[in-house]
Amino acid sequence: MAGTEATLYKVENGAAWITLNRPENRNALSAVLVNELAAHFDAAQADPAARCIVITGNGPAFCAGADLKNPPGSATEGRPSVSLPEILKRMQDSPKPVIVAVNGAAFAGGLGLVGAADIVITADEVPYSFSEVRIGVIPAVIAVVCVPKLGTHHAMKLFLSGERFTGTQAVAMGFAHRAVPLAQLRAAVQEEIDMIRLGGPIAVAECKKLVRRVQQLNVDEGFAEMAVWSRSMFVSPEGQEGMAAFREKRKPSWIQEN
Repeated sequence: MAGTEATLYKVENGAAWITLNRPENRNALSAVLVNELAAHFDAAQADPAARCIVITGNGPAFCAGADLKNPPGSATEGRPSVSLPEILKRMQDSPKPVIVAVNGAAFAGGLGLVGAADIVITADEVPYSFSEVRIGVIPAVIAVVCVPKLGTHHAMKLFLSGERFTGTQAVAMGFAHRAVPLAQLRAAVQEEIDMIRLGGPIAVAECKKLVRRVQQLNVDEGFAEMAVWSRSMFVSPEGQEGMAAFREKRKPSWIQEN
């Protein structure tokens, strides 16, 4: 497993696994860590063996939020670094699905990674908290990606109080997709990876765009634009291959045996 002090990186079984690796600092988001996270994203995008990108943590915490001594965006060795908004936008814009595997405590800015993910699998009993208010600040940046998932109802209560909630409760509020015992977390993530690998790579990337784009359109605009988009996918090489494989009762070319 390749890596440095702050992160680990490994491609296996169809996914690029990025592990936040500062357990002594509860995997706080430092400038160094976020820079490495961005570099690993670039590596994963360029690797055809990585159909998904998984972010998880090493140690008892997933991510305790921003490193207040060296926050994302701070100059590192005199050079600009990647900001938290940049990494969250990169997660959302990634053509490859981004899965967050919440292995431990997820607080404050760390919840931005959860909010920006496409799929969230969490250990059931781990604590979450939008804890910013407890130190007199607000979760402003991460609200951009978290409020759409939580909705006004849940976000208002959690932001105002800073109270803790569990992975199981996060699923009930729509903030995560699935909660499992910690010992089953990696297997549950692999199940998600394996399902995504059944889809065409281009179709998967287009579905990421589709979910966000359709919400920006009124009904008439939506039907008009989606009809054109649908036709373009049906006549695409990937669409033609997928339909041919269905007719011929074989696996499409993008499904590779391990």
